[in-house]
Amino acid sequence: MTSNSLRSFAGGLFVAASVCAAVYYLSPGEVKSSEKVDPAENTAALSVDEMKSKLAAEGYVIHTEEEWNQQTSASEKKEKSQEAQPEKVIYRTMLSVSSGMTSIDVGNALEQAKIIPDGWEFAQEIEKRGLSNALRPGMYEIESGKSVDEIIAIIYQ
Repeated sequence: MTSNSLRSFAGGLFVAASVCAAVYYLSPGEVKSSEKVDPAENTAALSVDEMKSKLAAEGYVIHTEEEWNQQTSASEKKEKSQEAQPEKVIYRTMLSVSSGMTSIDVGNALEQAKIIPDGWEFAQEIEKRGLSNALRPGMYEIESGKSVDEIIAIIYQ
């Protein structure tokens, strides 16, 4: 590139920057939009109640700071109470009882499936009730929320 072409290029940049500056600084300060603005709807002249009604008409919900604090504290209390209560997990299993199984086998299977806390106590309860020979082979759906009496009624009778 020669020095004359470099000077011409720099001069063009200078002229372009000058034109942009002139347009920027000499243009009017406000740009008027194509929408018509009603002078009566000036927000500076609206009272608080008028602003609330205008916003409510647009679908907004307006709260005072006190109302907002009450609402957030109530929701925080609700969340804390839900956190304090542990979730109760209910286990569900399909128990397959085959011929030849004993009440101890059934109790251990239910304990492994987390349906009952202790399989040995379950077997002792079956023996105490005299139901060890009343075991019915088959498939049974059992949930952990059921009582021992309900489980016995499902499997043994």
